[in-house]
Amino acid sequence: MSKIIRTADDLAQYLIDYPREIAFGDEPPETVLDRYHTPDYVVVNDGIELDRQRLLDHVRPARKRAADVGVEVHDALVVGDRVAARFVLTAQLRKGTEVATEVHMFGTLAPDGRLRRADQITRTL
Repeated sequence: MSKIIRTADDLAQYLIDYPREIAFGDEPPETVLDRYHTPDYVVVNDGIELDRQRLLDHVRPARKRAADVGVEVHDALVVGDRVAARFVLTAQLRKGTEVATEVHMFGTLAPDGRLRRADQITRTL
């Protein structure tokens, strides 16, 4: 079942739930990805474009490295089919290190409420 983003609260919940589900869920990563994103989903992160397949290729090894992940949402905005958010994603790695990344995200929603595109600028904290 698709997860629909219509409000700022929905967007904030997506930002919290998606990383946890994609990293630690019992379902295959494809199932989780498709729940939140359209089949033509593209994310451009710091100028690097990842389509669905490249994103899945990135997620699989990350599942093995991460011990925990958390998101603190500072701002979330939904206006029509446009979304914007500022949040910090913190990953605890199995080797004992912690990586915190501030993310500024701007995106576009499909008519069904799933993300179609996200452009992100990040910085390591």
